Amino acid sequence: MKSMQTEKLPFNSLLGKMIVTKEGKRLGFVKDISFETKSGELINLVVKDSTVYTKNLNLERSNSNELLIPYSAIIAIGDFVIVSEEDLI
Repeated sequence: MKSMQTEKLPFNSLLGKMIVTKEGKRLGFVKDISFETKSGELINLVVKDSTVYTKNLNLERSNSNELLIPYSAIIAIGDFVIVSEEDLI
């Protein structure tokens, strides 16, 4: 698994950020983050306002049918959350 930069970001700084692929395709916005309660390991970003493009990707869905992006697909977090589309499929 790729290691993220060690910079620590508060949880609420991720909420509402636009999620884009490294090619610049918009996927939606961060609604929430799911994590393993025992280890604290981040598992998925929950997507809100997903685009038609995102809906056509074969992404995992939550119990409430929300689209999920695996945390392992994240390349960088800045003004946007940048993900690797290859790691989504």
